[in-house]
Amino acid sequence: METTSRVGAQGAGTADASAVDAAAKDAEGGLGTRRAVDGYLLASFPWYGLDEAYTGPRWLMQVGAAADGTVEHGATGHGEEPTLRIERADPHAAKQRFTVVVTVASRPGRRSADGTGVLEATSVSSAAWLAGSGLLSCTWPAQMERALRQDWLDQQTALAWELADHLDDSAWSTLSLPVDGVPTDFRYRESEYGWVLAGSAEGVHIGAYGRGMSAYGMGFSVIKDITAYKG
Repeated sequence: METTSRVGAQGAGTADASAVDAAAKDAEGGLGTRRAVDGYLLASFPWYGLDEAYTGPRWLMQVGAAADGTVEHGATGHGEEPTLRIERADPHAAKQRFTVVVTVASRPGRRSADGTGVLEATSVSSAAWLAGSGLLSCTWPAQMERALRQDWLDQQTALAWELADHLDDSAWSTLSLPVDGVPTDFRYRESEYGWVLAGSAEGVHIGAYGRGMSAYGMGFSVIKDITAYKG
């Protein structure tokens, strides 16, 4: 199965991790909001989020772009904006309830912008990887010493990559959810940190991750007005 290269995917994961803090900083609006929206408006593909059955808060995270500036993927949030601060201050605090939807442009294998290499095709595995790494970016085992955080993150990141690259393994199950009203099969798995799923729609691959909100019964649809999401 062709996926984005591990180096490229890890860079995308890093972008998702920084998006958690960026979303928090921009939560009050202002210039940060404008910059966030502008990135989404540059995409040549549609963005997906939870459908109209979901009536809670919606907010922007961050887009990922290639070296030439082409937008390749991005994420939209629903529910409470995930933050590590609560778990750091109070390890026994209730876990936040959120769902993040990741949209990845469907791309064939192609040459890199500088012409020096080849970028592998994107696939459902690409969406699964970004969703898995996104979930890790907002997870902090409260009992773990801060000095061990990076070792834990490296280990879990490698595992997330391995799982995303083997979607037919027993770690994944099949979950049928509507995409623009059409039943669509997703690959789905749960862990102690939350859940991750990935599938495909017209011209894109869709990933999602969440915690405190059940994936069962969710639906996805094209976002008609991305500016309606809070930056």
